[in-house]
Amino acid sequence: MAKPSPVSESSAHVDLLHALPVVAESTTSRVLVTNDVMRIVQFTFDAGEMLTEHTSPRAVSVQLVSGRMRFTVDGTEHSMGDGDVIYLAPGASHALVAETACRMTLVMVDISA
Repeated sequence: MAKPSPVSESSAHVDLLHALPVVAESTTSRVLVTNDVMRIVQFTFDAGEMLTEHTSPRAVSVQLVSGRMRFTVDGTEHSMGDGDVIYLAPGASHALVAETACRMTLVMVDISA
C-alpha cells in the first residue's frame, strides 16, 4: 500500500521513466499520490497487455504519456496515442489493450469529498 499523501502537502515525482520501466509481458504500476480526495497512479504496459472491463466510483482522467492503446469507454473504443486524454465519469465502464509498449497516468478524484 502506498504511503498516504496529505492534501496539505505538495510532492514531486521525478525520473519515473527509470523508476517505473516497461517490463516485458507485464503491466506495472506505481501509486504517486493517495489521499482523501485524489489518487494518482502511473502504469506501464508491454504490447498486448490489457485491463479487463471495470468501473470506478471516482471521476478519472486518463492520459496516455507514450505509446498506442485501444481504450473502451461504455462500449465505445478510442484509439489513443502519445498525450491523448480520456475523462471517465464515475461509474463508467472501461477497459484497455496496449498496442505498443505504453506509459499511462491515471488521476482519480473523489467527487464526494
